[in-house]
Formats: sequence, structure tokens, C-alpha cells
Amino acid sequence: MTKEQEDILLKEGRMLPVMEHFYTIQGEGFHAGKAAYFIRLGGCDVGCHWCDVKESWDPTIHPLMNTEEIAETAAKLCKTIVLTGGEPLMWNLDILTSKLKELGCTIHIETSGAYPMSGHLDWITLSPKKTGLPLADIYNVASELKMIIFNQNDFKFAEEQGNKVNDNCELYLQSEWSKRDAMYPKITDFILENPKWRSSIQTHKYLNIP
Repeated sequence: MTKEQEDILLKEGRMLPVMEHFYTIQGEGFHAGKAAYFIRLGGCDVGCHWCDVKESWDPTIHPLMNTEEIAETAAKLCKTIVLTGGEPLMWNLDILTSKLKELGCTIHIETSGAYPMSGHLDWITLSPKKTGLPLADIYNVASELKMIIFNQNDFKFAEEQGNKVNDNCELYLQSEWSKRDAMYPKITDFILENPKWRSSIQTHKYLNIP
């Protein structure tokens, strides 16, 4: 297959750069503790300095996989699918999500919201980043807002983003992993003063699972 042919299939969403895919337990947010099949797509230009999967940023180093085949692999093991990255909305997700829906799956996505929406999505985890703010329309459809707290200034950013989402959106504060000892006491104090927020913990890291 030529590079031009690959580019066409990639643009159409018939192939996608897959960094990894695996069956595990969702560790964060509203669905923490639930079995899920993760499909991690390569590619992200938002550039968070504390990102814990920086190897996902360059899509060219990850193999292009047939979209329908990866959907079939995932659906055989679990009907809850999490699309993550990188930034999965960099890619056209219409074919992948249509196939997953055909196979009876519920589809979650973890996104910064910096790219236009695509695909058939049942649960949208919006995690805004200062380096690439969400597009306006995603605030209206976000299922949960997950704000990463790295320093004190991030609480203000969290409040700003929390004021933009729809009324049904669940609000979460999650410490950046390396700052957890310092930031979770502050997160606790903030939530006690602002009880519409909830705490999210990366339980999968404590459990030592993917």
C-alpha cells in the first residue's frame, strides 16, 4: 500500500494509528471499577507537560490498524469500549464507532475537546487543557468534566470550565499523579467548600494494572 493510499484510509477513518489496545478496569471518574476495553489512538498536539503517555503524541510511530478489525477484537471481550489517546478526536471516528455500535457496544471517549466531534458516543469525558482549549460545542454534550490539578492555579481553571458545561455533567477533580500527596488535601478542602465537585483518583495505578 502506498503512502497516498494510507493517507486516504486514515482520513476516512478506515485505518487508525493504534498505540495499544487492552482489556482492563476503568480506573478514573464516574465509571471507575468497570470492566472496559481501551483503544488508545496515537496522535496529540495539545502538549501537556505532565502527560503520562507522551509516547502517544507522534502518530507516525504507531501502526495503522484496520478499524473494523480492531472493533471486532474489542467487542469479543467487552461491550464497554473506551477511546483514548493521545487525542482520539484528531481522527474520524465514524467508522470505528459505527462498527462498535453494530456489535452492541457502549462507547466512551476521553478527550481534551480541542478537535471537532465525530462518531457515535455514549459517554464523553471532557478533560480540558490550557494549551488547547475545548471547542464550544463539546461543553453541551460532555457527560463528565475531569480537571487535572497540578498546582493551585488549576482550581481557578477548573471553576471556569465547570461553569461552561451542561447541567447534567458530572464534575471531577483529579490530582496529577506526581503531585497527589500535595494536591489531594487541597482537592478535599475545595470539594468541601464546593460540593458539586467530586474527587477522581487513578485507582488503576494503585492496583498496578493498565
